[in-house]
Amino acid sequence: MVPPFTEAQLAHWDTYGFLVLDDVLDLELDIAPVVAEYEALLDRLCQDWYAQGKLSSTYAELPFGQRLIKVFAESGQAYYQHFDIALPGAGVTEETPIHTGPAVFSLLTSPRLLDAVEMMIGPEIYSNPVQHVRIKPPKRLVPEGHVNSLVQATDWHQDQGVILPEGDETRMLTVWLPITDATAENGCLAVIPGSHTEGLAPHCFGTTLRSDLHIPDRFLARDQAVPVPVKRGGVLLMHPRTKHSSLTNESNDIRWSFDLRYNPIGQPTGRPAFPGFVARSRSAPNSALPDNRAWTELWRAARTRLAHIEQQRFNRWTADAPVCA
Repeated sequence: MVPPFTEAQLAHWDTYGFLVLDDVLDLELDIAPVVAEYEALLDRLCQDWYAQGKLSSTYAELPFGQRLIKVFAESGQAYYQHFDIALPGAGVTEETPIHTGPAVFSLLTSPRLLDAVEMMIGPEIYSNPVQHVRIKPPKRLVPEGHVNSLVQATDWHQDQGVILPEGDETRMLTVWLPITDATAENGCLAVIPGSHTEGLAPHCFGTTLRSDLHIPDRFLARDQAVPVPVKRGGVLLMHPRTKHSSLTNESNDIRWSFDLRYNPIGQPTGRPAFPGFVARSRSAPNSALPDNRAWTELWRAARTRLAHIEQQRFNRWTADAPVCA
């Protein structure tokens, strides 16, 4: 069980808008099953791509990270949506991949993780659907002009800036957790301490040189940014207005993380088209979603609906907004 936050930890959160907690997750109960689940998923993909002639080998002898690097380098296959735990913001079809396996669901609902979340937002916890897995290869392998932040470095943003205004008053908590140790070399997050007190900055559409959404440089105090390494098993908690980005992966292996969000039950998620779920309720325990099968059905229903309508963008600024010029 996560011990109660100390006064020093709470003061750090209030002052800087983020907090690192070590040893929140159990490496065997929480992390190892996720790794095994993704290894099996990658194996299925490699078998399929080899059969289709897209790979010269399945590279089954390699460990997960090196296998993924080899597959990406040889084929350029867009593996990331197969691994992600949310649908993309545009272009959804009935066949758009999404991963909703039991190990990931167990991670999202880990009692150890939810104990930490409960100390921040209370005992009625909703799993917000603004969530992703990011498995980033070394920078040298990412093609020039590739702008998907699930693969390349993530540009400067605030999590409030990528939701609709209906979620502005939601007590949203970002929980960023590494599956592999996150270091400055392999692309850990960087934050601007205290930036959560500055309000919401404009977020503009990207170009071929920037990610698909970012805070313009004139609204950033880059010289104040600090890297935030986190060891596997630990978590980084962030305020929704804390300005943050990731460093580039300059290592020879992958950098693998999940960014999850939670908010009190009944408050808007900021992405109403995507399904969230009750992760914990002390007042109505039976209202919590029971398993990944129910979670899968929520996402399948959303995918079917979104495949037949024009998707609503989550960015509140338009490409021609004066502030983005």
